[in-house]
Amino acid sequence: MNSLVLALVGIAMVLAGYFLYSKYLATRIYRLDPAYATPAHAQRDGVDYVPTNRFVLWGHHFTSVAGAAPIVGPAVAVIWGWLPAFLWVTLGTVFFAGMHDMGALWASVRNKGQSIGTLSGRYIGARGRNLFLVVVFLLLLMVVAAFATVIKNLLVSTPSAVIPVWGAIAVALVIGQMIYRWKVSLLLTTVLGVVALYSLILLGDRYPVVLPESVLGMSPSTFWIVALFLYAGIASLLPVWVLLQPRDYINGVQLFIGLGILYVAVLLATPTVVAPAVNANVPEGTPSLVPLLFVTIACGAISGFHGTVASGTTSKQLDNETDTRFVGYFGAVGEGLLALGAIIAATAGYQTLADWEAVYTAFNAGGVAAFVEGGGAIVNAGLGIPPSLSATILATMAVLFAATTMDTGVRLQRFVVQEAAELAGLRVGKVLGTVIVLAVAMTLTFSAGGDGEGGMLIWPLFGTTNQLLASLTLAIVAVMLLRKRRNPVLVLVPLVFVLAMSVLALVVQLGTFYDAGNWLLLVLDAVILVASLWVAVEAAAAMNRARRGVGAEDEDRDELTPAR
Repeated sequence: MNSLVLALVGIAMVLAGYFLYSKYLATRIYRLDPAYATPAHAQRDGVDYVPTNRFVLWGHHFTSVAGAAPIVGPAVAVIWGWLPAFLWVTLGTVFFAGMHDMGALWASVRNKGQSIGTLSGRYIGARGRNLFLVVVFLLLLMVVAAFATVIKNLLVSTPSAVIPVWGAIAVALVIGQMIYRWKVSLLLTTVLGVVALYSLILLGDRYPVVLPESVLGMSPSTFWIVALFLYAGIASLLPVWVLLQPRDYINGVQLFIGLGILYVAVLLATPTVVAPAVNANVPEGTPSLVPLLFVTIACGAISGFHGTVASGTTSKQLDNETDTRFVGYFGAVGEGLLALGAIIAATAGYQTLADWEAVYTAFNAGGVAAFVEGGGAIVNAGLGIPPSLSATILATMAVLFAATTMDTGVRLQRFVVQEAAELAGLRVGKVLGTVIVLAVAMTLTFSAGGDGEGGMLIWPLFGTTNQLLASLTLAIVAVMLLRKRRNPVLVLVPLVFVLAMSVLALVVQLGTFYDAGNWLLLVLDAVILVASLWVAVEAAAAMNRARRGVGAEDEDRDELTPAR
């Protein structure tokens, strides 16, 4: 199989989804209204609620949701062969992810920018809300802790990425001032920002930063972990327009350029996909394709984390409700293209099948390393960019994706802590909430020692928890549609499929954790399974009530919200 065919077919499928299917969803299902007063206008505070240009907001949303997971998942899942991964990424992006992301964003916008956790209280019930918050908190904990570990490992293994990764923060601060204070045109700001970022990449490739064995009494790994958490904590407290939003926007543009470089290299080099379409010779210990494929590739096909971001930060910045289609659905398209690029890099970036099999010796043997190595080889072959610079570009892409997701995750987890505190009759401010989040995440990260590998301890549960959250988010959207007397079938089909695959995967993992004597993951698996099934039952009851017209009057009042 020529990788160019794979790229062209995949790109055509996801773009057709945006231009055709998302338009149908916008006009017939969600019925986006340009006159509706979005929370960014109705509750504008200059900190979290800020009306934002849709291109800037798309950049924030895309880079927040597209962390390391859409690289790691597909680059691991190709161990079953490229065809199952390709089909799940493309079809999942078109019919699952885009609709889910639009739905979560629309649902939050129609409810004063409230998070999915809070919405579960209104549309599912108090018990469902409490259990929903447990699932959301655990998912965000996995994301924040694990991505800190992933970033740290890349900064240590690819020191040429250090300067561009940290330099991007300074670039973002300047861009925020240019857009909001100095009123510089978005086009000029974008051009200058991209030039600055790629100049940093060239500088980093020329002057890699290798830390000494001891930095302030810490090992390089420990130092990077501490620095990352300090940054994420500060970024989560600043107004979104100062750092979070401009950083995500310019990173989104730069990352799309990076994807463009990879795809152009595929066009010019046309490397052969050496991995089998369906791998009949998987390494011993590899789990079955069904249901594990559908939770291994979580981000990149459908992801509950997207709903958390859409309702946690994105909905508070949406300038016009019709922007939901571009920000939500096209954000999912961007992640689908990243996942497709990861599949191509991890299957066509090797000279022979034997070379590929030498990397994929076990289930989790692929991942970011396979993406950077394989993608670097393709970029070098197609564009003649030196291998070290190719690796720097792709490693910087991976780190920036993970970093933007990490800082957004800290902000979102702080929201969850504050919501949980309110339910308990307590008041937790932004600073205290952030401190609690950082303390819990850092405790997990350092629980396996000073090198900060503890962030990966509960990562095996990320995919299943993430997909369960996606199905539960779809349940909220389905209840809303039923209350508004609209057909929820296009939401219910993905909901049932993802819920079934996730529950089955959790059951399979229960056996795996028990056999391995991994009691921590066994207990967490059981907690997540019980909580999710309980919420699913509550959601089914809520759908039945909505079908009978209960709660429809609330949605009727919502439709009468004054225009902005």
